[in-house]
Amino acid sequence: MKPVYADHRAIELAADLLRRGKLVAFPTETVYGLGADALNPTAVARIFSAKGRPADHPLIVHIPDASYLSQWAIDIPDAVKRLTAEFWPGPLAIILKKQPAVPMAVTGGQNTVALRMPSHPVALQLLQIFSGGIAAPSANRFCRISPTQAIHVFEELGNSVDFILDGGPCQVGVESTIIDFSKDKPILLRPGQITQIELEAFLQTEIQNANHSAVRAPGMMEIHYAPMTPTLLCPANQLPKAINDSIALNRSVGVLACHQTINSHASIQVLTMPQQADDYAQSLYAALRELDRLNLDLILVEQPPVTMAWSAINDRLAKATNPY
Repeated sequence: MKPVYADHRAIELAADLLRRGKLVAFPTETVYGLGADALNPTAVARIFSAKGRPADHPLIVHIPDASYLSQWAIDIPDAVKRLTAEFWPGPLAIILKKQPAVPMAVTGGQNTVALRMPSHPVALQLLQIFSGGIAAPSANRFCRISPTQAIHVFEELGNSVDFILDGGPCQVGVESTIIDFSKDKPILLRPGQITQIELEAFLQTEIQNANHSAVRAPGMMEIHYAPMTPTLLCPANQLPKAINDSIALNRSVGVLACHQTINSHASIQVLTMPQQADDYAQSLYAALRELDRLNLDLILVEQPPVTMAWSAINDRLAKATNPY
């Protein structure tokens, strides 16, 4: 199924296909999602099959607005209601104790459910027409690079998807922040564009990190978001040496550079990344895919700044690469 431009007619067709148990890929502001009716365990099972994803890995349920929270979750704290009023629609997923009717197929066998309201207009329109929850992990093979363009979905999953809505490139480019509210204190399970500092400032409370939680959530594998090509994360001051060593070994190398200027060489393919964190994030997965499809011997990624603004990017790169 080649991507279809996401006009109103296509979105209505996509909603109808979801009701019939089909798989629909659609854009969110973060990455493209592979969606199924979250209340249909058979349809949800097709997500796992298409992605090659283990069944104990939970999915995020996308909902049309915060009024749907109580249909999916119980014991919703006031802090969650405040967060959704401030940050939804947007790249923030919240984990809560699930309603009994939520299928275990969606939650990876856990008694918690991850919920989010995306801000992409195509995703919102699809959710409103569907009028329910859409379970949707990223629309790629398990542990591989997430798709930020519709063509990425087609290249990766092909006819495993029944319909692909093309809503253009994703604007955020890395997956949502995930915060767990199923325990007494909030726990950050995955960093995203909305940072821990922003959340703590808004809630006026400390947020613990993932090592305090036994809850499984998307993106917590040690290897994730990874190219097929061997990829190394290289400190900026060691990048020239790493390139020269690769040239000496007659390796073909792709480089994601950020601050370093790289001299041209026949065996080196250089992509210069933006120096602002939000712009870098928006470009990251497409850049990794561009280098990955060149069948190179190695990809070298210059280590971005290690600051809170870059925390989501560094999280994804740490899981997509090995250290140099």
